[in-house]
Amino acid sequence: MEILLSECYGFCGGVKRAVESAFQAAQTYDHVKILGELVHNARVNEDLRAKGVELIDEAHLPENATVITRSHGTTKALKEELSAKGNRVVDTTCPFVSRIYTIVEENNAKGIPVVIVGDKDHPEVKGIASYGDEVYIVADADEADALPLSEKDQIALVSQTTNPNKLVDSVEERLKGVFTGEILRYNTICKATNDRQDACRMLATHVDCMLVIGGKNSANTKKLVKIASEHCDNVYHIQTINQLDLRPFKKFNKIGITAGASTPDSVIKEAVSRMDNMNRDEMNNEMMEAIENSFTRVRRGEIVDGEVLYVTDDEVMVNIGYRADGIISRDELSNDPNVKPSEIFNQGDQIQVYVMKMDDGDGNVVLSFKRVENMKVWDEMEEKFENGETVTAHVTNVVKGGLTCDVDGLNGFIPASHVSVRFQRDLSKYVDEDLECEIIDFDKGRRKFVLSRKNIESKEIEEKRKEVYSTLQEGEFIEGTVQRLTNFGAFVDVGGVDGLIHISELSWNRVKHPSDVVSPGEKVKVLVLKIDEEKNRIALGLKQTTQKPWDTFVETVQVGDDVKGTVVNILDFGAFVRLESGVDGLLHVSQISRQHVEKPSDVLEIGQEIDVRVTDINFEDKKISLSMKALQPGGEDEQAPRERKKEQKPRRREQPQVEAKPEEESFSMAIGDLINFDQLETVDAEESQDEE
Repeated sequence: MEILLSECYGFCGGVKRAVESAFQAAQTYDHVKILGELVHNARVNEDLRAKGVELIDEAHLPENATVITRSHGTTKALKEELSAKGNRVVDTTCPFVSRIYTIVEENNAKGIPVVIVGDKDHPEVKGIASYGDEVYIVADADEADALPLSEKDQIALVSQTTNPNKLVDSVEERLKGVFTGEILRYNTICKATNDRQDACRMLATHVDCMLVIGGKNSANTKKLVKIASEHCDNVYHIQTINQLDLRPFKKFNKIGITAGASTPDSVIKEAVSRMDNMNRDEMNNEMMEAIENSFTRVRRGEIVDGEVLYVTDDEVMVNIGYRADGIISRDELSNDPNVKPSEIFNQGDQIQVYVMKMDDGDGNVVLSFKRVENMKVWDEMEEKFENGETVTAHVTNVVKGGLTCDVDGLNGFIPASHVSVRFQRDLSKYVDEDLECEIIDFDKGRRKFVLSRKNIESKEIEEKRKEVYSTLQEGEFIEGTVQRLTNFGAFVDVGGVDGLIHISELSWNRVKHPSDVVSPGEKVKVLVLKIDEEKNRIALGLKQTTQKPWDTFVETVQVGDDVKGTVVNILDFGAFVRLESGVDGLLHVSQISRQHVEKPSDVLEIGQEIDVRVTDINFEDKKISLSMKALQPGGEDEQAPRERKKEQKPRRREQPQVEAKPEEESFSMAIGDLINFDQLETVDAEESQDEE
């Protein structure tokens, strides 16, 4: 049998870089999370978990942690959200993929739409699409026919990095038939991927059997399997060589081996070594088995029947029908360290024991009684796992990455990401607590099992969610409790389901951070603005529970009233003043002083408290004109300071539209007003929008 290894296989440069960066982060930082599987390889991901790296998903992003992104990239919005939550982001995106991000951004900035050839559900493609506003994703040439591009002068064409060239060629040819403009095609297929595919194709034509090693979810590995199948009748896709019974492979004269980009060298070397030494290993195993059978009737790891020969304070001697007797040490009698052998056994007792070791150095077989009892519990645990039953876990300790627990005397583990649906910064509060959990991973052979409380909570929340959504209505006021704050808003529990008060809906006035308005644990009354059950989103409003500043203003203030305010913005033509009711009014430069003022900043500064007179209220446009000059000595305003108030137009509720007499308007308007009137209206509108 001849074993042939492909010329190109295994880790590409991007994957190697990602793996090295991830392991470096795991060694350097605490509380390291990874956003999904780093690469599609079980061994790599298991090694990261062993180093304490916690697997998280996009729905449960942490705060102030170290987060590793995946090598195939992620969306622009997700990266921004991670940074906004105070996380240290270790970006392991393949440089080749990052280059496509730039291509999409630059072309869209020029008004050129981008066509992406790839799987719309693949994380790499989702990430690429997030960097543009006008992108179209097609899986093959047939989908290109429906693209609305006929009126475009140019389009850009890129591809998922793992696609074969011929797929992109076919899409380009189809686009030429439906699009008359220029097609800007970019070579975005990874060279390493292309070389690996060519090498696989060549090798598959010269062998009787092909082994393709790589993750079952790896896109580039699946493509290698497809290519190999086109040229070889016997193709096997495996993750490790241990998945195969190698004996049937004796019939093949030549066996080819290749591997996907996320397969470590160690896995490939293991496969080559096993295949190369298959015949010899099989012969040696058969020989050893024959030798063992020649003198033994029991094996390590078996449960056998035995008879107690004698009992001492430290051990129990047992006849197990073997050429040598067995010994049970005090430590292997019971989980109780204080137990005495004589309290459990008597001479002549028939018992079952577990064979730990065939020879203790003195010719005796090492046995265990407590492991038999534990194995019965393990059998029960396995049955619960297979039946999907829940178990009660008593939390014993907090360790790196989660919680240790006891379930019927067995040691289990609850990952931090599975303790609760919500992120739990302090896990110590769960110590000595009993948690109903679901068994999500069970390995009887390695005596390990993993539990999840989150899955139980998720089911409870889902039931609660359906209940809440069935009763909740848009436009109604409800009560809730503030759960947590982010830079963009506050999440409020409204009966077991969280709704979001966006920062813009917290107050009628501008809010720098939600903590300026609400605090976690605070009870609030909110308005249900929008319900999207499909996306599980509830938009809430807090400001709607208070009166609008404008309404408060027009109810309490009239033209001619003297009020206090604070300068909040200074421009060349005037200053905006925030009044006590919360609304802003314009103090035009001509109304600052009876003395000439060149620039408002020469007289005023932001934060300064001033006294002003309300000179005009525009109900339709909700604009307020103010004057400091009117409060200063001299002129008509001093002679009859309250005359205008007496002639004040009715408030908006009584008469929304108010018209002043032409002679009065012309008489009270200053020269500066006449010069800058048109300019003022334009700038006033713009600045008001900016303030909002």
